[in-house]
Amino acid sequence: MPGEPPIRRPPSWAWLAVAATLAVQIPYPLVDGTSRAALTIISVLTVLTASVLHAAATRGPRWTAAYLVSTVGTGLAVETLGVHTGVPFGRYAYGGSLGPRVFGVAAVVPLAWAMMAYPAYVLARRHEHAPYRAALLGGLVLATWDLFLDPQMVAAGHWTWSASGPALNGIPLTNFLGWLLVGTVLTGVLLALPDRHRHERRDEAIPLALLGWTYLSSVLANAAFFGRPGVAVTGGLAMGAVLATGLRTWRGDRRDVPQGDP
Repeated sequence: MPGEPPIRRPPSWAWLAVAATLAVQIPYPLVDGTSRAALTIISVLTVLTASVLHAAATRGPRWTAAYLVSTVGTGLAVETLGVHTGVPFGRYAYGGSLGPRVFGVAAVVPLAWAMMAYPAYVLARRHEHAPYRAALLGGLVLATWDLFLDPQMVAAGHWTWSASGPALNGIPLTNFLGWLLVGTVLTGVLLALPDRHRHERRDEAIPLALLGWTYLSSVLANAAFFGRPGVAVTGGLAMGAVLATGLRTWRGDRRDVPQGDP
């Protein structure tokens, strides 16, 4: 409409990072061993690159720097606590297949927290006027994504569990609760970061496309390639419900949110 400010968009070449993610993840089920481990690490880097490029273009370099410090720092802190105490996820240990470790944590893992925390935040931001609900929504995105991630990484030998108690698809339920707790707090932190572009319209297609691809590819890979129908069903139902909920417009949400800025 005339007089409206332009939509803040990432450069078109930022989509190359999304394309690289697809190029890396599509052959993932077809390889194994060190090749699969290498694709895992590269995939984390491509998704994180896409998130950083989008954040810098739509939220500015200061917000992006704060986002990286918050997510990578939190990821390293909670994973270090986890491997040494079992809190909050349960007892587990990393192998050496994901490269160098920091304080007993594979160095790529805090980057994985950062890569998915941003798309989760973008979805949660649709409901920022109900901050507690928005933070919980982001936590649920991360926790339900891990319903796919953890069985896949354990099967690949990247880490092992020694926790006892109730489990789902071989993964302790304490892990889901830990992810939900950390993801909710982390989303809340991102929602609270100063954002001078908060009221501007933004093209959020890249992070939402990453969420959609992660969900659909995870369901397909577990159902058709990994032979884990239980993971496909539980992760598919849980994450699908969370994404559908996040994409809804709730009563009381802001009514003037433009289509380009979910």
